[in-house]
Amino acid sequence: MFKTVLCPVDVNESGLEARAIATAVPMVKANGGTLTLLAVVLDSPVMAAEYLPPDFRENQVREAQDALTRLARETGLPAEQVQVRIRHGRPYHEILEEARATHVDLIVMASHRPGLSTYLLGSNSTYVVRHAACSVMVIRDQAA
Repeated sequence: MFKTVLCPVDVNESGLEARAIATAVPMVKANGGTLTLLAVVLDSPVMAAEYLPPDFRENQVREAQDALTRLARETGLPAEQVQVRIRHGRPYHEILEEARATHVDLIVMASHRPGLSTYLLGSNSTYVVRHAACSVMVIRDQAA
C-alpha cells in the first residue's frame, strides 16, 4: 500500500526518531518500497549570523548527513531501499516540499507530547498533518 515513505528526523532530538523509523521500515520491506530519511537544517537568523563561526552551516549539514547515514545503516534495509536527504529552512515547509517533490505515499514522523507552546503556536507535525497531500502517521513520544 505505501511504497514510498518519508521519515523526517530531527537530528537534534536523538532517540525520538527511533519509533518512527521502526514503524516505517516494516512497511517499506512489505511493499518493496523505499524509505527516505530527511533532516531539515534550520536557517540561522540573520541577526545571529555575525556571531556564528564561518563554517557553522557546513558543520550542521555534515552532522546531519552523518546522523542520517548512521540511521540508514541501522534500518537493515538494502542501500537501494533507503536514501537520505537534507533540506534547509522551516521543518514543516521542507517536509511538505520533499513529500510533494518525491511523490511519497506516506509520511511517518515522531512528535513530542503537546505542551502549552504547542497549543498556542502549533507544531511541525500538526502543520504537516493539516497540509500534506499524502497520508501522515504521527508517532507519539512515550514519555508522559
